[in-house]
Amino acid sequence: MKEKNKNISNTQRITLIGIFSALAAVLMYLEIPFFFAPPEAYKLDFSEVPVLISSFMLGPVEGIITECLKIVIKLIIKPTSTAFVGEFANLVVGITFVLPASIIYKKKKTRKGALIGMTAGTLTMTVVGCFVNAFILLPAFAYLFGNVPVSEIIKLGTAVNPAITNMFTFIVLAVVPVNIVKGVLVSLVVFLIYKPVTKGIRSIIKQ
Repeated sequence: MKEKNKNISNTQRITLIGIFSALAAVLMYLEIPFFFAPPEAYKLDFSEVPVLISSFMLGPVEGIITECLKIVIKLIIKPTSTAFVGEFANLVVGITFVLPASIIYKKKKTRKGALIGMTAGTLTMTVVGCFVNAFILLPAFAYLFGNVPVSEIIKLGTAVNPAITNMFTFIVLAVVPVNIVKGVLVSLVVFLIYKPVTKGIRSIIKQ
């Protein structure tokens, strides 16, 4: 996975950010429900794959820009159905995944560096995701569902897993696994396709 990006011009950089952002926005619509979490709120998508490739190839700042543009493009294609709560949560956890991964990879551009970075990103995303869900996402969804108590949202988790009975068990048994599974699967895909994808892009750039 080691490569140089100094030969990419500013125009090419902007173009690549646009392409990665658009691809990520489209992938947001390809969702797979988790069997261990409420499908109303948690689904797996691979929109972070293009974002992570962008951040590895171009840099951490470009990765954050790609993540932000992904949300903007998604909202242009289809307006929010969650009063921007879902998009905000996606943005926050996405950045907390991509930023640590790309910073570490920038300092050590090897397969090992990529693995360490993606592991750090997955752990960071999981920790931040717990706080975002507990203090922002779940209360917001409770409000959107008719200003019901958060306990009603917790019941959606109970319906999937009887062991989920309160906020703590909801976070531990639903939110934590959701973020870990997503981080691991996205990391695996990026690890497998990064080299051929970037090699193809660079061959086109050189033409």
